[in-house]
Amino acid sequence: MSTVGVVSLGCSKNRVDSERILGCFADAGFTITQKPEEAEVLLVNTCGFITPAKEESINTTLEMAQYKESGRCRLLVMTGCLSQRYRTELETEMPEVDLFWGVHEPEQLVRRVCTMLGIPADCAMRGRRILTTPGYSAYLRIADGCDNRCTYCAIPLIRGGRKSVHMESLLTEARSLAENGVKELTLIAQDTSAYGTELYGKPMLAELLRALCQIDGFQWIRVLYAYPNTVTEELIDTMLSNDKIVKYIDMPIQHIAPRLLKDMNRHGTREHIEHMVDYIRKASDEFILRTTVMLGFPGESEGEFSQLADFLQAHPFDRVGAFTFSPEDGTPAALMEGQLEEEVKQRRLDAIMKAQQHTSLLLNQKRIGRVENVLVEQVSGGIAYGRSYAEAPDVDGMIAVSGVKDAGLLPGMFIKAKLTHADAYDLKGEMLQ
Repeated sequence: MSTVGVVSLGCSKNRVDSERILGCFADAGFTITQKPEEAEVLLVNTCGFITPAKEESINTTLEMAQYKESGRCRLLVMTGCLSQRYRTELETEMPEVDLFWGVHEPEQLVRRVCTMLGIPADCAMRGRRILTTPGYSAYLRIADGCDNRCTYCAIPLIRGGRKSVHMESLLTEARSLAENGVKELTLIAQDTSAYGTELYGKPMLAELLRALCQIDGFQWIRVLYAYPNTVTEELIDTMLSNDKIVKYIDMPIQHIAPRLLKDMNRHGTREHIEHMVDYIRKASDEFILRTTVMLGFPGESEGEFSQLADFLQAHPFDRVGAFTFSPEDGTPAALMEGQLEEEVKQRRLDAIMKAQQHTSLLLNQKRIGRVENVLVEQVSGGIAYGRSYAEAPDVDGMIAVSGVKDAGLLPGMFIKAKLTHADAYDLKGEMLQ
């Protein structure tokens, strides 16, 4: 029985790929290990989105290569976005790697590995996933690739255009997850709010959400990566009218200055973004808004940077992720005039994040006194650490709940807690008996 270990880098969408790869290895009779020194096959699922992610992918692969000498590794595999895009260059520059693979056909990847190891691969590949998340929480990837063609983004060059998964297939997968104990389901894609457009002739996320709500077992259904131009009043109303759908949406805007939105090839307008943020805030004061912004896009002036900073103050988001522009090979933005110095990009990034820290603190403090359901993720020293509907897995803060010493709590359980203290990222609360 051969052993395999997988290191998954990058986003949650990449994590789902890793879980499918693990499922295929398990179907082929491999034993899965989390200890790289025990693995005969080591696979690194790489990210190729921006330069720091590429560097991390290469460094991690080189770290795993050491187990060819110090461990049991017979085969080192690089897969994922970086390998998909730069396979030819990497084959020359990284002789330590025995096999380069892309982002598709995990079954064929496993069969190729079996051939290289000289072992049979005649088992049935059932397409199952082996979750790398805690058993009570899972991601549901509803589409792959992207049709938006933002001028700074290499994802369409790596994964191609949007390919939505048929709704019945998603519902079958979701039912299986629920039957296996998943209580929190998080919907992901490059652009979740455009789900189904190329299959059904219109965005179908609202219909998908309503169908998922009919599945027993889920307590929280969450939406990430919703592209602003297809976030509509109907979608928000659907989220508000179903108790299983948490009042939380991640809507990356990237910028707000009209000229930059045009140069980025971002669909939709500043006016639509403002309308949807205001609509959400008026609809429910409990709705959590998350976004992502980019600083230092080519030609971004001080005035345009100020437009973004002012917008985030006038239309506050509970959570803001920010990153600086990185010129990626093959993207139109990499060749644009007006490339900014790294010092300028970093100064603007620091200014945005400093202001957002204050905003997040004020919005979190408004939650003090509320009683919220908390999904327990860890219990230690009489304190339960977990998340409410307002904290998405992997990207947001935690709530530390006291008063649980004799409660017999385990990860995956829900408790009620009264929030008593807040900082910019994390909160504290007391368990209600």
